[in-house]
Amino acid sequence: MPREDFGDDFRFLDRKEILSFEEILRLTRVFVGLGVEKVRLTGGEPLLRKDLPQLVAGLKRIEGLREVTLTTNASMLAGLALPMKQAGLDRLTVSLDSLDPERFLANTDAAVPLERILEGLAAADRCGFRGTKLNCVLRRGRNDADILPLAEFARERGYILRFIEFMDVGTRNGWRLDDVVPAGEVAALIQRRWPMKRIWKANANCVAQHWQYLDGAGELGLIASVTEPFCAGCDRARLSADGSLFTCLFAATGLDLKTFMRGGALDADLAALLEARWKRRDDRYSELRSDQTRDLPRAEMFHLGG
Repeated sequence: MPREDFGDDFRFLDRKEILSFEEILRLTRVFVGLGVEKVRLTGGEPLLRKDLPQLVAGLKRIEGLREVTLTTNASMLAGLALPMKQAGLDRLTVSLDSLDPERFLANTDAAVPLERILEGLAAADRCGFRGTKLNCVLRRGRNDADILPLAEFARERGYILRFIEFMDVGTRNGWRLDDVVPAGEVAALIQRRWPMKRIWKANANCVAQHWQYLDGAGELGLIASVTEPFCAGCDRARLSADGSLFTCLFAATGLDLKTFMRGGALDADLAALLEARWKRRDDRYSELRSDQTRDLPRAEMFHLGG
């Protein structure tokens, strides 16, 4: 969220424009009725939402929903890990692009120090969260020096590290192909230090390649969304805070569910709308990426989440 556009005087959405917890739970029940089994709370930064543990507890009561997870920058996690665990949150993913304090601040462009993120991770460990994932978006010349240190950090603490290729999500991150560190290059570098083997998991998250360390020290994930696009197998739908459905991370606009729902639509009507939209989706941005497609309008990452 560039400082020049989102300064102290920026006016964010009125509360009435944001989905209430009751509306989120209602839409989730409709999604689950259509086959959705996992929900991830993301952002922006989801821990900024007041009373978020209440939403988690409500989601956990939905029959048929197998897993509720959270992706966070962990800046507020030290104080919220226990309430989130008590509410039933199944798993955490923490964004962590560097273990070097200066590089960390340069990458986040925020006043939150690395130490606070590590404190949040430690609090989550104490609360009993296991299988925590760390997400690192790599940019050549910015944080590619952190590949091995992050891998060692994750191995020692039982975290599942995932390296994500730098993507041209939105229009404001200055994306260049030269800045992308290919997943294959990352795998080769780590292989030379700690031998691994590629593994395939039944019902696994389709967006990540899964690797296992041969010495038994856990797993590694690689998301090669630029060099090896996976549009054909993508199974994700995104619901924005203001109630729009996006079927692709690179979409320009979403389907306005909030207006339809607040206009008196029944659950059956919502289900029919969702099913029709999902069946006709043809999103293939990553497969078609070119000089021409990069000029297309796209929603920003802070609006869509991961």
